[in-house]
Amino acid sequence: MSDVHVPAYVGLGSNLEDPVQQVRAGLEALARIPRTRLVARSHLYLNPPMGPPGQPDFVNAVAGLLTCLSAEALLGELQAIENAQGRRRDGARWGPRILDLDLLLYGSVRMRGETLTLPHPGLPERAFVLTPLREIAPALRTPDGSSVARLAAALGDAGLQRLPD
Repeated sequence: MSDVHVPAYVGLGSNLEDPVQQVRAGLEALARIPRTRLVARSHLYLNPPMGPPGQPDFVNAVAGLLTCLSAEALLGELQAIENAQGRRRDGARWGPRILDLDLLLYGSVRMRGETLTLPHPGLPERAFVLTPLREIAPALRTPDGSSVARLAAALGDAGLQRLPD
């Protein structure tokens, strides 16, 4: 086990069973992950779903963590939080869900595995991730050197609406 704190960023999303409350509960659960500190949280954003048509809009946010856990162990903690909040993985890809937690970035790690790819492969195309990520880490660069602020600006708001606090 390492005592080195690695910065990690997690995307949160929900469009079922009171999505605002689901995302807030997800943020609270992130703060309880062992050997990990929640150091930043974005505002909540409402956005149209990117998955199958006919589902409700999503509420999204991004959290910044400092963790001593490995990327794989952190992913396990994220999946445990999803499961505890009632997440089921038996629906359509990108379909409605109670809570989705995506490990977006883990330090400067680049990896491609069966269960985890870093940085998250959808990061450069998703305004609902980039806008809140830019909010909490405006100077952040991805492992390939891309500016999160520039990536977010290139996409624009893409229908995002910042929710009131």
